[in-house]
Amino acid sequence: MPAGNEQGQRGAGRWQAGRAAVLVAVGVSTFMSALDGSIVNTLLPLLGRSLGASVADVEWVVTVYLLVVSGLLLAAGRLGDLRGHKVIFLSGYAGFTLSSGLCGLAPTLGWLVAARALQALFASLLYATAPAILSASFPPAERGRVLGLQAMMTYLGLAVGPPLGGFLSTHFGWASVFYVNLPVGAVGCWLAWRAVEADRPVAARVRFDVAGAVLFFVGLLALLLALNKGHDWGWASLPIIGFSALAVALMGTFIAVERRLHEPMLDLSLFRSPQFSGAVWTAMLTYVTIFAVLFLLPYYLAWRGYAPGTAGLLLMCQPLVMMATAPVAGTLSDRYGTRILVVAGLLFLATGLGILSTLGAASPVRVVILGMVVLGFGVGLFVAPNNSQLLGAAPAHRRGIASGVLAASRNVGMVLGVGLAGAFYTTALANHGPDAVPVGISWTLRLMATLAVLAALVNWRLRQHPQAA
Repeated sequence: MPAGNEQGQRGAGRWQAGRAAVLVAVGVSTFMSALDGSIVNTLLPLLGRSLGASVADVEWVVTVYLLVVSGLLLAAGRLGDLRGHKVIFLSGYAGFTLSSGLCGLAPTLGWLVAARALQALFASLLYATAPAILSASFPPAERGRVLGLQAMMTYLGLAVGPPLGGFLSTHFGWASVFYVNLPVGAVGCWLAWRAVEADRPVAARVRFDVAGAVLFFVGLLALLLALNKGHDWGWASLPIIGFSALAVALMGTFIAVERRLHEPMLDLSLFRSPQFSGAVWTAMLTYVTIFAVLFLLPYYLAWRGYAPGTAGLLLMCQPLVMMATAPVAGTLSDRYGTRILVVAGLLFLATGLGILSTLGAASPVRVVILGMVVLGFGVGLFVAPNNSQLLGAAPAHRRGIASGVLAASRNVGMVLGVGLAGAFYTTALANHGPDAVPVGISWTLRLMATLAVLAALVNWRLRQHPQAA
């Protein structure tokens, strides 16, 4: 074999190994953050007993994390574009790992909530830069496949979290749930430091838009707080009306400020692309429907008398199916384009929601399983092609902020889904009594199925996403 060919093959092998290491490093961060979120949700009753806090107070362990992450995603994405994605990603990795240790050390609920807010700050750096790093490390023709593998790691964390959290908290106490991030995060941070190439910031001399970041953070914080607490405090209550009005005023000011700046935090011209704006709105609507199901189904299963362990196993059907489907969907989107897979995923999502909307007082458990499997299959088909569509529509020097927009739209969808589901569910119970649990679920999930069908129709009309050969 000629020496040149041999050296070329060695170089190609090193390049392939380097890209695989990038995928592992990003995948570990995705798995760790998803694992942390799903584990903490299972801990809330135990935290209340251990720290002597009420249910309403303990909910802030989850709520503060979601609020801070959502508000900082755009700023984190923009920082990645300005200062380099690798340095922001590594900062998020190290900070998330160390703040997990602070969560485990918490002697009081106030300490834990503050540590969770700090953890959320660093999580936003991970969420906003990981897709941009993958998109820069792999050619466009492989974008769908690697984003599908990243999604698989997310669903693996969601599926493993509840049983692992139950085991650790039972045998080693609730603090061990946070300490598990220390070795995982240390290994992942070392891999990222070694594998991810240092990117040259395309706008190193551009000043960060502090005013835009503050306006967006406070405005979105007010909006999400109103959506999250509306069904608890009352949608017509003075605090909810006040937070809603503040959100509208600040978001309007944010848009006005961004339109006047030469280098804004959020480049609004991105939304002129139908592929980009369609992917953003569709992602938000999809997560509205998913989290409406995740909010309502435990109430139905408890009403039917299923034990928490059994209910947890039933709820695992969805992430397991999503984990198996996402990598395949990502690979297919590289070959056949994103549109058909996005539309098919949304239609399967609508079908699963329709199946679950038929649940009644005597429905067999196989209806729950079938609905969750179909729903999980639809979401698995949708996520990677949707991500690829959005990142493919954004220019290379805007992929950090594009990743932040995508993550923010999902988080808004999560909170909006819980808020809408809570509003419909409590309205049904108020009008029909406790025996109307299936009525409230049916109303809500039929609305969610309609949203999924509308999203599918909108995406079908979008021009096919171009794929690089």
